[in-house]
Amino acid sequence: MDREDQSSQQSRAAQSDAALGLDDEAQRIVFVTGPSGAGRSSAIHTLEDLGFEAIDNLPLSLLPRLLEGPPLTRPLALGTDPRNRDFSAQALIAAVDGLTNHERVLSELVYLDCADDVLVRRFSETRRRHPMAPAEDTLTGIRREKELLSPVRARATSLIDTSGLSPHELREEIARHFSTTAPHRLAVTIQSFSYKRGLPTGADMVFDCRFLINPYWQDTLRSLDGRDPKVRDFIANDPRFSAFSTQVLGLVETLLPAYVEEGKTHLTVAFGCTGGQHRSVAMTEIIVSHLAQAGWQVSKRHRELERRGLIAAS
Repeated sequence: MDREDQSSQQSRAAQSDAALGLDDEAQRIVFVTGPSGAGRSSAIHTLEDLGFEAIDNLPLSLLPRLLEGPPLTRPLALGTDPRNRDFSAQALIAAVDGLTNHERVLSELVYLDCADDVLVRRFSETRRRHPMAPAEDTLTGIRREKELLSPVRARATSLIDTSGLSPHELREEIARHFSTTAPHRLAVTIQSFSYKRGLPTGADMVFDCRFLINPYWQDTLRSLDGRDPKVRDFIANDPRFSAFSTQVLGLVETLLPAYVEEGKTHLTVAFGCTGGQHRSVAMTEIIVSHLAQAGWQVSKRHRELERRGLIAAS
């Protein structure tokens, strides 16, 4: 490449950066999608409250024109779904990938998922017809839309299951993922769950704690949970506990800096046990404490305790 061509390429790159409003920091662009009724509008409004410039129902064909306009001064949140007139899964994936390949852009794709039966109930409560089945039953529309979105779901950088979340809990979940107060730090969520209710959607790493001694079979500990020191002390007496906790913590602490270098903004680590009350909760508390002391931005969720009303979502 001669100097003239190199200069021309650098000029085009500078113009591209200027169109994206880029100076020394990467421009953050978050795409939000998912099946109708899963909470996309609530997520977009939450991102707007967090300081994002939010645009819902943006036709993908207008994205280049948007980026060629005045420089962006805030992170950008774009909501899109199959109701957009020019929507296609391939076009959305291509748009995300195109921005991901730009070294000065932090592009993310958030997919809000939800169980079919919950979506049916939500449409029934609002007395709305499903946009993809106006003359058919709601479940048909839900399944048709999910099939259309399946490639997008597989490509998502953040997957949030809203099935068990109230609108308030969804706002808290979005805030945990995308708070602009620390946009370039890795936000870590440690979560406990019960295998009886299935794996948590969107978990990046899952550890099974069911091999540890179970406090449930101790009458004095059965009504307590893993937040109680007596429960944690009981579990810690298992001869396998020390090696397990040490190796898990070592693995997580080894991987976190690598995820930061990769540009990942959120990581979810889940611990499961039979009932989601004792062993998984104890491990979650222990790992959260260690990571917080090490300076990581970490939050916790105890899925089953929240569902039983024993603890508020945090």
